[in-house]
Amino acid sequence: MSSLALAVRDCSTMLRRNLLHARRYPSMTLNLLLTPIMLLLLFVYIFGDTMSAGIGGGGPDRSQYIAYIVPGLLLMTVGSTVVGTAVSVSNDMTEGIIARFRTMAIHRGSVIVGHVIGSVLQSIISVVLVGAVAVAIGFRSTDATALEWLAAFGLLVLFAMALTWIAVGMGLVSPNAEAAGNNAMPLILLPLLSSAFVPIDAMPGWFQPIAQYQPFTPTIETLRGLLLGTGIGNNGWLAVVWCLGLTVLGYLWSTSKFNHDPK
Repeated sequence: MSSLALAVRDCSTMLRRNLLHARRYPSMTLNLLLTPIMLLLLFVYIFGDTMSAGIGGGGPDRSQYIAYIVPGLLLMTVGSTVVGTAVSVSNDMTEGIIARFRTMAIHRGSVIVGHVIGSVLQSIISVVLVGAVAVAIGFRSTDATALEWLAAFGLLVLFAMALTWIAVGMGLVSPNAEAAGNNAMPLILLPLLSSAFVPIDAMPGWFQPIAQYQPFTPTIETLRGLLLGTGIGNNGWLAVVWCLGLTVLGYLWSTSKFNHDPK
């Protein structure tokens, strides 16, 4: 068997291991998934009438506000899911299982790759569930073509890959699972500082650059353009550049830390 085939086999084994862990201990995944769902219901049914009045410049329109916030909440769902990945990686590093893996004849990078692929799969499943809740309460994307839906899905996968590699790095540098969860918390909070819930133009002038020049905002605006037919402008290529840059950064950080960690 070739070295590539062995690496693929070992990565598949580690992926299966992580998916089994997620199935046996669903409480963390469920808790993290409930965060964007609760925010969706909160902003739609509690704040929706008030906040929707400023979105279109007219009177309250709850359906319009649902359409506006769903792209941001989909990315927040990805951020919530990868927090669990950081905790899982930290648990592996501190509980001694990695030391056992390093004594076995397996591909060295398969442990991390299994975490990454498993996290991306869980992120997409979580996005589908949150999207289903959004559709149930009124979200519609009638103008999007099949190609635009495919592009939106591809962007979500790319974004999930980028955040997952960053979360893996956070898990590797954290001394314990609690610290890993705290370190990864900005991945949930950053969407609150973007255009996810209100337009950037409605924010204080001093805060607008913070909201504008971060990875969530161009990705959210690109998803809105694809799903709702709004203008994308430069946000499309900015979102891809952010995703690719974070993926490369997270990969280099994670592999460097994992390969040199004595634990």
